[in-house]
Amino acid sequence: MVVLRSLCCELSAVLTPRATRKGRGRCLYRGQEGESVDGDAFRELTEPHRGELRVHCYRMLGNLHDAEDVLQETMLAAWQGIAGFEGRASMRTWLYRIATNRCLNKRRSRRAKEWDIPGVELPEPTRFGEVVWLEPFPDALLPEESYERRESISLAFVTALQTLPPRQVAVLILRDVLGFHADEVAGMLDTTVDSVKSALKRARAALPQPPRKPAAAQDATVASFVRAWEAADVDALVALLTDDVFISMPPMPYEYVGREAVARFCAGLFAAGRRFRLVPTRANGQPAFVVHLRTGEAVGLYVLTLDGGRISAMTRFESNDEFWADRRSVRT
Repeated sequence: MVVLRSLCCELSAVLTPRATRKGRGRCLYRGQEGESVDGDAFRELTEPHRGELRVHCYRMLGNLHDAEDVLQETMLAAWQGIAGFEGRASMRTWLYRIATNRCLNKRRSRRAKEWDIPGVELPEPTRFGEVVWLEPFPDALLPEESYERRESISLAFVTALQTLPPRQVAVLILRDVLGFHADEVAGMLDTTVDSVKSALKRARAALPQPPRKPAAAQDATVASFVRAWEAADVDALVALLTDDVFISMPPMPYEYVGREAVARFCAGLFAAGRRFRLVPTRANGQPAFVVHLRTGEAVGLYVLTLDGGRISAMTRFESNDEFWADRRSVRT
């Protein structure tokens, strides 16, 4: 099929001087006898969208490693299918269509991990979480976005998305977060506009209200948390928490809800003689810390959720992967 004029225009906009000179470089666009795009030109067409597509896949899947896999699959599929791109929609919309459908095929549940912190007796949890595949998203990988768009990468929002049916998640993100029109979303998902509207209504009704914007005292709250945690001061820590605070620790399912339960968990952790140093970073647009034992070993990543000037949630992740490598070394 002949690639339509819109694609030709996009390609011509990214032609490099070396490729437009006679006899130099490869042809970036060939006609009816096997259309193709030069690798450099393809990257120039798609690279501006790579960052936001990674975030989109993460919102859909809640897992950064899965999002990276789907992003690579999306780019490969786009490269292989570029000759079939007909220009009815923009390159960005076409890439989102591929990525969204790849995510719908990828979503799956995972097994929870057992408690594995040596020397620490686990208190009875308040409840067991279901989204054990959740991973944090480093702020360093986030594209420049508005506050409202940043809120849609928060741990609370991404976790809530994972509890919805996959197609409702896709519709909600495409419509409310990314701003695609209902007919565009219907085209991406091969469904009707009425189905899109129905799925969006159900998804909106199922999501909790977002937390308040962090207060101006956020930095002071975070600094007080660091002091309390490094000093193993449970009373000082509890004073920073909301009444309905909770701790979760994917891929382990254990969750502790309320000040009393959180205090009991932290007291048990500190009573085992574990003392920590916190190295600041950021994840999901939120304050975060790579957590080290005083021996220097990195043992986790903590992400704080703030509601006003208090901490409403603390999520512990494992930090043994490349995304946090620059924060896993600390002087003892």
